[in-house]
Amino acid sequence: MKKKIAILGSTGSIGTQTLDVIRLHPDRYEAYALTANNQVDKLVAQAREFNPEVVVIANPDHYEALKAGLQGLPIKVYAGADAIAQVVDDEHIDVVLTAMVGFSGLVPTIHAIKAGKAIALANKETLVVAGLLINELAAQYHTPILPVDSEHSAIFQCLNGEGQNKIDKILLTASGGPFRNLDKDQLAKVTKNEALKHPNWHMGDKITIDSATMMNKGFEVIEAKWLFGVDPARIEVLVHPQSIIHSAVQFEDGAIVAQLGMPDMHLPIQYALSYPERLPSNFPKIDFDVCRTLTFEHPDVERFPCLQLAYDALKQGGNMPCILNAANEVANLAFREEKIGFYEVSDLIAKAMQSVGFMPSPSFGDLIDTDAETRRLVSGLVG
Repeated sequence: MKKKIAILGSTGSIGTQTLDVIRLHPDRYEAYALTANNQVDKLVAQAREFNPEVVVIANPDHYEALKAGLQGLPIKVYAGADAIAQVVDDEHIDVVLTAMVGFSGLVPTIHAIKAGKAIALANKETLVVAGLLINELAAQYHTPILPVDSEHSAIFQCLNGEGQNKIDKILLTASGGPFRNLDKDQLAKVTKNEALKHPNWHMGDKITIDSATMMNKGFEVIEAKWLFGVDPARIEVLVHPQSIIHSAVQFEDGAIVAQLGMPDMHLPIQYALSYPERLPSNFPKIDFDVCRTLTFEHPDVERFPCLQLAYDALKQGGNMPCILNAANEVANLAFREEKIGFYEVSDLIAKAMQSVGFMPSPSFGDLIDTDAETRRLVSGLVG
């Protein structure tokens, strides 16, 4: 039987590539539910092609346009964030792929876990903000969480079949982004448009800026801790500009197992949907005649302080990663709107981590309050 997939964030980079996988394997997968935030025209086009059971637009202002665009089709149409959270409860859905951007992905993911759906996790902020809570819920409801990020998919693949063999170190690779070779004076002057030109990956604007500041890699360190149960001291970031080795695992005997592939998200998306099977694909494959040089270097946290801030937040725990994420979302947007400079992003995050009240054991409600308080603070500092 076909797996019925709910794609939360179907109009974004991960969502559209997930639909590519469904196109490639129509005998295996069905796009059962599609959701988007604002891109109503793109959502209409996707729904007309894939004929899902239900579509949801998070922004209610676009509801009438969405309904009009799908008039005459047997597709249920809803609007609002609550509707997205409710859709994942549908008994027919097998897998929920969470590709929403930012904190907004947390509540729908919790609903999906409680509904017993397999989670293909592309929304890294879910584990950054509430890793302990998500792990506890996943254990309680016996819900598998399958990583979609290329780095975490690589680690997941490296661990497959290793049983109880002890991990000595996770080697989390990073491209270094577009500014890898700039000094601090140069970085202080970079523009939004320069930051959006990633050398290897095609991603949405928010995550592309996070890659430029290396906050994205900091988030991935936090994710790795919750996904794989590894002490943060055993998670090492390696800058690998070619983005061919997506990550690796070193075991206690010294052996390193790595996963290689082209810088393309289709493969990790497909693997999350098909696990434990590997399905044929037409995705780009490595040509070793062209790819002859693989280099590695350590990240410079003086030039890219967001990475160190993520390690600091993870070490402190509690609601500190939630503060980190909320501050970053506001600062990232301010940089994209050209209201602040490159280093003001990390400055604002650091101020939030120093100013917002720390809670060592936050409840879900505490995390909601922390997120709101942090956004108010940082928005005020930007203003």
